[in-house]
Amino acid sequence: MSQPHTEALRERLDCIEETYEFMLAYAAQGLRGDEAGGAGTQLRDLLVRCGTALQDLPDLLRTMVHTHHLEPTEHYDAFITIVAQDTHSTQTALRLVLAQPAISSQLIDNLNAWMHLRALLTDLFVIDELLRSIAP
Repeated sequence: MSQPHTEALRERLDCIEETYEFMLAYAAQGLRGDEAGGAGTQLRDLLVRCGTALQDLPDLLRTMVHTHHLEPTEHYDAFITIVAQDTHSTQTALRLVLAQPAISSQLIDNLNAWMHLRALLTDLFVIDELLRSIAP
């Protein structure tokens, strides 16, 4: 497996996972908003970074599959289509949350429970595991 592709994917997965873990902690704080400074500022920064990590993620996965001739290609491509849908849904939700003047713990708790975000996380764990078995 090409090292640059693997490293790029690993960095993105780490960023997305770090954001989700922070969101879990943020949701537990019972905050009514994300007043300047502290956890609210860090949350917004992580949400922006996560959105960036999601950009073109399906394209990176397709490049990895096709560059390394992973078979059966049609199965990978079909799964990546699902990843693309879940990525788009999650990016839409992140933009909506970031557009709010205040981000409460309850809003983040609801986002954490949102099936599209959970689906994306699971998609990425599956892809990560498949790629690890191909090139540890």
